Amino acid sequence: MKRIRALLILSTVCFSLASVLPLFAQNKTATTVVGPKAVSFPCGEETVRGVMYQPQGAGPFPAIVIIHEWWGLNDWIKQQAQMLAEHGYVTLAVDLYRGQMANDPEMAHELMRALPQDRGVQYLQSSVAYLKAQKNVMPDRIGAAGWCMGGGFALQLAIAEPSLRAVAINYGALDTDPTQLKKIHAAVLGNFGALDRGITPQDVQAFAAEMKKLGHPVDVKEYSDAGHAFQNPNNKTGYRAADTADADRRMFTFFARTLKH
Repeated sequence: MKRIRALLILSTVCFSLASVLPLFAQNKTATTVVGPKAVSFPCGEETVRGVMYQPQGAGPFPAIVIIHEWWGLNDWIKQQAQMLAEHGYVTLAVDLYRGQMANDPEMAHELMRALPQDRGVQYLQSSVAYLKAQKNVMPDRIGAAGWCMGGGFALQLAIAEPSLRAVAINYGALDTDPTQLKKIHAAVLGNFGALDRGITPQDVQAFAAEMKKLGHPVDVKEYSDAGHAFQNPNNKTGYRAADTADADRRMFTFFARTLKH
């Protein structure tokens, strides 16, 4: 009986350690972050602005361009930039709206419509060039991550910028034109809500199928109980905490594999 009880106690301890160790391993990667630091850089005759975060230390580090939703460069996007910097990346959150931010969907729609796709992509390409010029950045290990409108721009940046190594698209608009997708050199991760009425499961599967047909590395996941913008807690009715945690873990693993190793 004592032996059985001892085995039960040992099993319980092992189970507890097994549940804690992944969290410990995840927390162990977190590091002190320096930032936010306001930065600006040229794009043709224009000046692009953004905020930068970096891990403490001289580096060099891999880097990630952070692309905001249709709301603009708000606190939530800055939090995403800081979160990824805590995992060992220099992050640059780019302001595509030239200092404007939306407080309601109507204004967000207006700001998004006023942003030409070519100008947004040029701003993002300039941000990649800016990161490459930083002494604390590995110039051949740069990725991008975007949410909502920013997810669509992340894909367009991958099409336009062959040096990009990895792209995370979080419920962003997808392109299925093979003449465009074949320009991509980056590995692609996608997180989508199966209940999204704008970016449907059919869109996601068509995109993934075309990427695989072209031989491009792609990993997409659809969350059955989630709609659009499920990762943003400001989405009071659509935020999905468990799905967000899983999508974040997928992104951490993806960038560690593609930018660090």
